[in-house]
Amino acid sequence: LRLPAGFTDDPFDKPPCRGCSSYLTEPYVKCAECGPPPFLLCLQCFTRGFEYKKHQSDHTYEIMTSDFPVLDPNWTAQEEMALLEAVMDCGFGNWQDVANQMCTKSKEECEKHYMKHFINNPLFASTLLNLKQAEEAQHNETAIPFHPADDPPRPTFDSLLSRDMAGYMPARADFEFDNYAEWDLRDIDFVEDDSDILHALKIAVVDIYHSRLKERQRRKKIIRDHGLINLRKFQILERRYPKEVQDLYETMRRFARILGPVEHDKFIESHALEFELRREIKRLQEYRAAGITNFCSARTYDRLKKTRDEERLKRTMLSEVLQYIQDSSACQQWLSRQADMLSEVLCVVSAGRRSAPPLNLTGLPGTEKLNEKEKELCQMVRLVPGAYLEYKAALVNECNKQGGLRLAQARALIKIDVNKTRKIYDFLIREGYITKA
Repeated sequence: LRLPAGFTDDPFDKPPCRGCSSYLTEPYVKCAECGPPPFLLCLQCFTRGFEYKKHQSDHTYEIMTSDFPVLDPNWTAQEEMALLEAVMDCGFGNWQDVANQMCTKSKEECEKHYMKHFINNPLFASTLLNLKQAEEAQHNETAIPFHPADDPPRPTFDSLLSRDMAGYMPARADFEFDNYAEWDLRDIDFVEDDSDILHALKIAVVDIYHSRLKERQRRKKIIRDHGLINLRKFQILERRYPKEVQDLYETMRRFARILGPVEHDKFIESHALEFELRREIKRLQEYRAAGITNFCSARTYDRLKKTRDEERLKRTMLSEVLQYIQDSSACQQWLSRQADMLSEVLCVVSAGRRSAPPLNLTGLPGTEKLNEKEKELCQMVRLVPGAYLEYKAALVNECNKQGGLRLAQARALIKIDVNKTRKIYDFLIREGYITKA
């Protein structure tokens, strides 16, 4: 017994009978000697001995039916195909409509059978995984999508940041390096009546120019491959390493042009992994020396060690105070420092008590240009929106020019109270409008 084979790509299409051209319903007969295409007959045409061209009524035949189980003993192959056709017509999840179209199974039976054998079946899951991996492998050979890069900083000419960036000029996407190499060639002209010495001299000048061009390209390639154009961003990435690895990174930077970008990163990453492993080994050796054999005891040991260190620090401070008591001059200096610290705390507390109420921004010009966080800042700092927008524009422009901005530079630009300047500066840093130099 075999499943019916259709004439089209759609498995749900019913092939017609060769005798009466009616759509076949199971079971029906297929001639085993005729074809292709397959010679199919309904039971009525088969019983009356229908013959056509080479087909004779005494040919061997096969009974085509799907009245047998495939995935579940209670579900026939015909019902499996009817379920798939109903889900395709009614949509996944509309189990009541699916059951109504099938007529032989209930809503719960359709949902349970479909989820068990067509959704949560591990055989189908592995097949889908293989298809997904094949699709990903095919897409790996396609074009790489374009992603815009960050706009590099625009430092002023001959500034410290400009020198750190090898004289990179974003507007030209070039470097301020050996810009006058072409001047030596502007007056050279090869003519036929040149002497051999003059001709050789001109060739030497051209060779020197070519070597300078190669040096330009070499420097550009090093900076481009290692991502050194935006130096500030490069330094931020360095800080993800521990202090010891950062020192090694700084030392090995001069050798990066020899190793190449990928090999250099692998070298640094391997040393960072070695540092982590050594630190972990040292911690485990400390546990073993203390007689600890499991991590549950290690957590208790770490907690007790932290408590001991805090107690040791308190005893150190007490011995320092006792030492000051024995020395009168040192004791007076220590007391004066403590008095200064206490006065600063009292000043802060008293200033907090006398703090002015938030500024009312209703009706002030420029309020509509602020977002909610900027409005809150202007209210707490008691700064009118128009002034804040001017200060913000000045700081953002200077940051774009310098590639970063320090607090001292911000205070030099904004001639207001230093505390307000600090709050504005911290707010712009926190919201990402400017970056620290």
